[in-house]
Order: sequence, then structure tokens, then C-alpha cells
Amino acid sequence: MQTNEFKQEVLPLSKSMLRFAALFLKDSDASQDIVQEVFLKLWQIKDELDHVDNLKAFVTRMVRNKCLDHIRAGKKWVIRDTLEQKAIELADEYDRVEWSETSSRIRVLISKLPEQQQTVMYLRDIEQNEYDEIEDITGLNANAIRVNLSRARKKVRDELLKTWNHESEHSKDITAKIL
Repeated sequence: MQTNEFKQEVLPLSKSMLRFAALFLKDSDASQDIVQEVFLKLWQIKDELDHVDNLKAFVTRMVRNKCLDHIRAGKKWVIRDTLEQKAIELADEYDRVEWSETSSRIRVLISKLPEQQQTVMYLRDIEQNEYDEIEDITGLNANAIRVNLSRARKKVRDELLKTWNHESEHSKDITAKIL
């Protein structure tokens, strides 16, 4: 692709790229950075763009992937901030400590999920995106999103319950040994 073709075919996509990135990130500065990174990458591979059948879909997929990379890089902080905010809202010191420990366990459990389940759970439960927004972001259909979300929630819930049950049994054993 020649420079003039690049200017005519790729540059006009900038507004839709920016809107799409903003949908993901909810941060205009980060969205602009993502779009600039994608433009740079497109410029670097401009000679190969002649072989792309649907340029708009190709560019949108690049923006999506860059946004997901950005989310993955910072998601631990976002999840921690969201969970810890809940802990701050609790008035009782005991509740705060309990919630903080639970939120730490939840973060660890989420990080152990398969990547697709992590992404769907993050977008739905942390970012509070609607299913149609998640479809646009991930490229999954609504049923696949629901299945992944259900499985992710079940795994986190089951593992959390196992941990609590184990601790309860451990506490009973210690109490029995002491008394």
C-alpha cells in the first residue's frame, strides 16, 4: 500500500478506532494511545495491507487486541481497587479485615482462570459491561459469553467455598487439640 492509499483508506478510520477503544477502556487518553500504537503498527506493515480483504475489520481487531493487552496489563490493579473500595465502605474493622482477605483470595482465584473466562468475568463483573458490549470487545457470541461467565463464577465460588470449608475444619482441629 502506497502512502496516498494509506492516507485515503486507513486514516479515515481513526474516529471509529477511537470510539471502539474508548468503549473498552473508558479512558480517552489510553484510547488515544492505543489508536496511535495501532496506526504505527499499520504503517510498519503498510506493504502487507494490500492482502487484507476487509481493512476495517482488520483494524478493529488490532484495536481490540491492543485494548485487551492494556486491560490485562492493568487489570490486577483495577480488580484490587474495586474490591478494596468495598472494604473501605464497611464500617466494622472486623468486616474490613475479612473483606480484604476475601478480596485477595478472589483476585488470586480469578488470575488462575483460563484467559477467556478472566476477560469475560472482568468485563462483566468488574467493568459492568453489557453482553452486547462484551460481544463487540471479545468477538464471542452472547451464549459463549454466558457460558464462560457462568463457568468462571462457579470456579471462583467453588474454590472460595473449599478454602472456607478447609479453614473451618482446620480451626475445629486446632480447637479440639487445644481443649
